[in-house]
Amino acid sequence: MRILVTGGRGFIGTVVTADLVAAGHDVVVLDAAATMNATGGAEHRTGDVRDGAAVRAAVAGADAVVHLAAKVGLGVGIDDVEDYVSANDLGTAVVLRAAAAAEVGRFVLASSMVVYGEGAYDCAEHGRVRPGPRRVEDLESGRFEPPCPACGRALQPGLVEEDAPLEPRNTYAATKLHGEHLAAVWARETGSRAAGLRFHNVYGPGLPRDTPYAGVMALFRSELLAGRAPRVFEDGAQRRDFIEVRDVAGAVTAAVERLPVEDGGFRAYNVGSGTVRTIGDAARLMSEVVGGPGPVVTGRFRRGDVRHVTASSARAAAELGWRAGTSLEDGLRALVEAGR
Repeated sequence: MRILVTGGRGFIGTVVTADLVAAGHDVVVLDAAATMNATGGAEHRTGDVRDGAAVRAAVAGADAVVHLAAKVGLGVGIDDVEDYVSANDLGTAVVLRAAAAAEVGRFVLASSMVVYGEGAYDCAEHGRVRPGPRRVEDLESGRFEPPCPACGRALQPGLVEEDAPLEPRNTYAATKLHGEHLAAVWARETGSRAAGLRFHNVYGPGLPRDTPYAGVMALFRSELLAGRAPRVFEDGAQRRDFIEVRDVAGAVTAAVERLPVEDGGFRAYNVGSGTVRTIGDAARLMSEVVGGPGPVVTGRFRRGDVRHVTASSARAAAELGWRAGTSLEDGLRALVEAGR
């Protein structure tokens, strides 16, 4: 199968490209970065996904598109909104238009768990509920857990499924959800098949470091390798699903190979490890792997952060035959060794 991978020289893209090449596919990479991470066995082109001519040339003859190119991270502030919308919304639209003209049958979009906002919660009295954004005054007072919106009681967090309500709470999240909507429109209008892979917290060798957009694992690693204690926001009890980048690549390959194309439509899939860990647990485990100082819980918070969001990846297992296989312990060892 001939596959176009946009953003194929990035952190996730290089591993996805290598996985697709290893599976025997003919891979074309389109990336705005000209000099970094050129995976062997793939054809590499330099170009921005907002450049229609570059995208049309790269997608010619392709059977499938894996669209990873995006501006990532939460966004530092509202001043970032135009950059995110341009890179992510417009970029996705240009790629979809070119894919339609090239009669591509399969489109796999890198989406994100941030489309959910908060994860799944249950109240002992009201059942499954949807808490609103946390109040700044509660966060400043150290009250980090969202209460039941009906009675104010404590909630029990659970695993979020793909049919849960979607409530993006920052600019990046909004662009990811809009990308899913655009892919769904493309699938309906072309009769092709599209998938939105909602990656949870991805980490692994090659993870960017020391930027405002880095993931928490990169920040912890940088602190520890500099001999400093990792700093944990809130109380460290935030629940997340950390997934190693090689497992993410496996999910992408499974989606490309196993999505049916006869009945055009869009399908969302959570891509998580299936193991719930807290931010504090992850920091402590990384400290142990590095042999550095234990984490410091700061009580600080970011207004755009959610408290708990962990994945049920049962749909990907049932429909794509994919499951993550890397433990957090093994994944962190690989991350730390790469960072050294």
